[in-house]
Amino acid sequence: MTVVAAPEIIDFKTDWAALELPAHVMEVLSAAPALYVPERREDLLDWALGREVGTTDWRHGNREDKGVFESAFDVPGIGRVVEARVTKARNGIAVNFPDVRIRRRDPNAMVIGDSLPTDKPTYHDRFGESFDKTRQKTLGWLKTQELIVVPFYAGPDDLRYGSLLICPRNCGFFAAAAADLQGMIPGSEVPGDFRVNGGVLFVAPPFRHTHFDGKQVVVHLRTHTHQEVYAYNLYPGPSAKKGVYSMLLDIGEREGWTTNHCAAVGVVTPYDNQIVIMHEGASGGGKSEMTEHIHRMEDGRLLLGRNVVTGEERTLVLPEACHLRPMADDMACAHPHFNEGKTKLNIMDAEEGWFVRVDHIRKYGTDPNLERLCIMPERPLIFLNHYIVPGGNTLLWEHDEDAPGKPCSNPRIIIPRDMIPGVTKGPAAVDIRSFGVRCPPTHKESLQYGILGMLQILSPALAWLWRLVAPRGHANPSIQEAKGQASQGMLSEGVGSYWAFCTGRRVDQANLLLRQICENTETRHVLIPNQYVGAWKVGFMGEWIAREYLARRGSARFSREQLIEHRCPLLGYVPRQVRIEGSLIPPVFLHVEDQLQGGREVVEEGARQWREFFHRELRPYLTADLDPLGRKIVEACLNDATQEEYWKLIPHVMFKEF
Repeated sequence: MTVVAAPEIIDFKTDWAALELPAHVMEVLSAAPALYVPERREDLLDWALGREVGTTDWRHGNREDKGVFESAFDVPGIGRVVEARVTKARNGIAVNFPDVRIRRRDPNAMVIGDSLPTDKPTYHDRFGESFDKTRQKTLGWLKTQELIVVPFYAGPDDLRYGSLLICPRNCGFFAAAAADLQGMIPGSEVPGDFRVNGGVLFVAPPFRHTHFDGKQVVVHLRTHTHQEVYAYNLYPGPSAKKGVYSMLLDIGEREGWTTNHCAAVGVVTPYDNQIVIMHEGASGGGKSEMTEHIHRMEDGRLLLGRNVVTGEERTLVLPEACHLRPMADDMACAHPHFNEGKTKLNIMDAEEGWFVRVDHIRKYGTDPNLERLCIMPERPLIFLNHYIVPGGNTLLWEHDEDAPGKPCSNPRIIIPRDMIPGVTKGPAAVDIRSFGVRCPPTHKESLQYGILGMLQILSPALAWLWRLVAPRGHANPSIQEAKGQASQGMLSEGVGSYWAFCTGRRVDQANLLLRQICENTETRHVLIPNQYVGAWKVGFMGEWIAREYLARRGSARFSREQLIEHRCPLLGYVPRQVRIEGSLIPPVFLHVEDQLQGGREVVEEGARQWREFFHRELRPYLTADLDPLGRKIVEACLNDATQEEYWKLIPHVMFKEF
């Protein structure tokens, strides 16, 4: 038997030059006045407050250790600019951004800085010159800064996609956020064979003002071995989180796999049966909510919905909900290593921490499980866009204000995944892939596209089309909308709902997703709306009810008699009825045409809007490089195919066989 020796371990701070790092990275590290390489997570939190390592008392019971640190820079021609204000709290640090534009991801932040094939705006297209000059200035500026350097692996550690974060020392909170989200390798424990085959994330905030008119800009520069991300703002969303996602998508594009934009959870019924649900969708589509416990009223009932026209409420008594085993929150690698020889899709969490949005928590008791976890955490957490008094507790329902009386719509908490109760690690086989859609209130006085029932059953071909069009949906709280966009109707988040983070071509990702679906026909597909079902405001309750129902059904397929074809073929099938623990879900939550404020005309107008949206978004995929099967599916949609036609395009077992 051949024994493979363990790789040599080095101390990155003193021996980084022994690694085969890119030449310009070595130049930056060589020239910097000082390098700070963390050993522990708490080192980064200390630096986030401008302190020396070990000088902060992070015990929750400590009431005396208070402090506020401003992450600020002297900007030529402007003066001192405070990019972020970091406040010491008893339960962690609270980070607030004085500039409202930096409090949520700008969908136009990504710019491509190279000449490789892409469908995205390039730096030259947007700014009229190549990125090289700005890149050199960025690297030159970093050489003058005391730097934090964090080695980490992009995606699961076992895949060994080596990466680096390089940022100024006074951006310690950003480095802490990145390390919580992506993990970190302690400085003294870096493998001697560590290679940058994932990417490098450079952070240079002053350029936002000197070069980009104060806007969020993140420049992605691809090479044949790795990707470099140049972040010119300090909101972690488009860079520390989605920038690393972009690295993984690039790697997958080269190697023939993808990282899905999803949450995943093992749902265990009161009878100890488990199914795994993987929930995809645009930001705000219910991914984080899929791993949340059901929200209950004070008396324990579930509020199914409230009619926006009549004010009527419908409730459900559910004595015992399913137990949850969270697996992923936003990104899951479907690497070939996990999928060889499998007929169900196998995924593994691509992150070490979860970027949890809490805009829906507006008062104490909304989500007791999350509140319990974050108000008295076992170790300090990072809160974004929350109101805080120095030395006080950061409370989940106290959000920073974008303007007087207008709470920020994107408050976040970064929670290390090992702090999530019941979390499981390792590859998981997906039983059901669901896709989330934010729907608007839809009734006779509001003819919109919210005509989905709480649960729609899709064939694989339709499921693929939904991932191509990926509607951003109604009132997305996570994304800055450009002026005028809100009035343009439905917008697309793009292929896979992760197009915003891709640097290449849509058609390549479309082909990867089609191959993924065709190779895993034992994984079934559903569509789940949130916010509204017709005239009923449901929030995320429809998603939680669907989760409970699907888990109790387990592996059982529907018979043809149990499903009704939706009047809009793009919406698949609707269950005739849904029963949970002996209680029937009122039909108005499944069939919008049965609502008094709905009806056939409302559904037909919504169907028209969906048809126009799909046709508009799918036509650009009809290129010479689209997979031939994909072309057949897209053309079928453009020709208004029936359910039976979609069902036959990808052979699979759709219905129960007797």
